[in-house]
Amino acid sequence: MAARKPAIARPGQPTDVYRFEPSARRVRGSWFGRTVVDSTGALLVWPPGRPVPFYAFPAHDVHTELLSPATGPGNRRPDVRQWFDVVIGDRRAPAVAFAPDVDGLDDRIAFEWFRRTQPGEELPGAEHWFEEDTEVFVHPRDPYSRVDALPSSRHVTVAIGGSVVADTHAPVLLFETGLPVRYYIPANDVDFAQLEESELRTACPYKGVARYWSFAGTPRVENVAWSYPEPIAAVAAIAGHLAFYGEATDITVDPG
Repeated sequence: MAARKPAIARPGQPTDVYRFEPSARRVRGSWFGRTVVDSTGALLVWPPGRPVPFYAFPAHDVHTELLSPATGPGNRRPDVRQWFDVVIGDRRAPAVAFAPDVDGLDDRIAFEWFRRTQPGEELPGAEHWFEEDTEVFVHPRDPYSRVDALPSSRHVTVAIGGSVVADTHAPVLLFETGLPVRYYIPANDVDFAQLEESELRTACPYKGVARYWSFAGTPRVENVAWSYPEPIAAVAAIAGHLAFYGEATDITVDPG
């Protein structure tokens, strides 16, 4: 009898080397309304110990005349040879571009997307990134991370402090690589009398821009629910639905 084949858990990615692969996407970045990079020859790079990749562009695809040696320190990271500011007229985005200090990435320029700035450096709306003609927020999308929005007939209820705030037989289940399942509830099945919309807005490269609600009962729970009014096409099924943080609520799901 032939020996049985062994099965092992899928290994994680190596954490001591940089991995990269060519991207077939046209990637563009702009600051203050001016295109700074426009490339179909980018490499998508996964640094060790970081959860998301970055793009490294051929220098000839970058308007290097708009880059100036950084006037202040950039984020501390060991893979940077030099930081650059983006300078458009009298406007400056500090330490957002860098020359990688990584073997195999010579003669390339990378950018820290939507870098968290210091007080006084806030630049809301100054920076925009596109993959083809689709705007991307926060960071480049990892092609090996999946987000699937699947309509379901499971019975899902959501309670906070003993009060039921949502009850549906038509949820959309959102499966996202490395994250817990989220249950998106149709708005008609949510009790908005117990919720107050907050001013919080966040962005996700895989889903879009979210708005939030707080539970107004006792105890009050801030920003416990969110919705994507105009999600990207890949997860269009969650439009008009609310999801709740399972960590702050009691979510009951009929296994079906």
